Amino acid sequence: MNEIAKIVHEFGALLLVDCVTSLGGMPVKIDETGIDIAYSGTQKCLGVPPGLAPLTINPRAVEALHARKTAVPSWYFDITAVEHYWGPERTYHHTAPISMNYALREGLRMIQEEGLEARFKRHLDNAELFWDGLKDLGLEPVVERAHRLPSLTTIKVPDGVDAGQVCSRLLNEYNIEIAGGLGAFKGKVWRVGLMGFSSSKENVVLLLGALERILNH
Repeated sequence: MNEIAKIVHEFGALLLVDCVTSLGGMPVKIDETGIDIAYSGTQKCLGVPPGLAPLTINPRAVEALHARKTAVPSWYFDITAVEHYWGPERTYHHTAPISMNYALREGLRMIQEEGLEARFKRHLDNAELFWDGLKDLGLEPVVERAHRLPSLTTIKVPDGVDAGQVCSRLLNEYNIEIAGGLGAFKGKVWRVGLMGFSSSKENVVLLLGALERILNH
């Protein structure tokens, strides 16, 4: 990522990074990497109900926003308007979802109790247990091991297997929900999330056992 940031900045652009699936599950080194804008979601590795989108913007990106020649066409995506809401003027922009703020506070408290390093290790350990189990089943992830996210694994669907039927049986027979592929990957992959509280050895073993029984059928 550092190399990408260097190239982006050499051409005078800003680096925007999607951290929705990574924040809270692995190190996200925003400043060290040179990321200008990063956003995430509360519902994945942070383990909080959906509804908030954590956002960080560095001074370089703020300067670019202030230098805009045209008005931002969207009320909801106008960070300059939100900036006034955050600032000393307290100009109204939206009604904050207070219950979600309390939920986020509780989620962050639980993360602090576990400890970031311990949390990162738990996600990685469970992912590696899952990857090793997939290999034993003859299943292959799409992404090379060195580049995989510990919180999300995309698995190639074997030839002759109905991807949707496997998802349905997992849900109906084992109460396990995994997702199928989207776009060009539709029907070709499964997506399995091991995030937050759901990243546990018990869940990994249960899923691997269920997959083995279904595929052997």
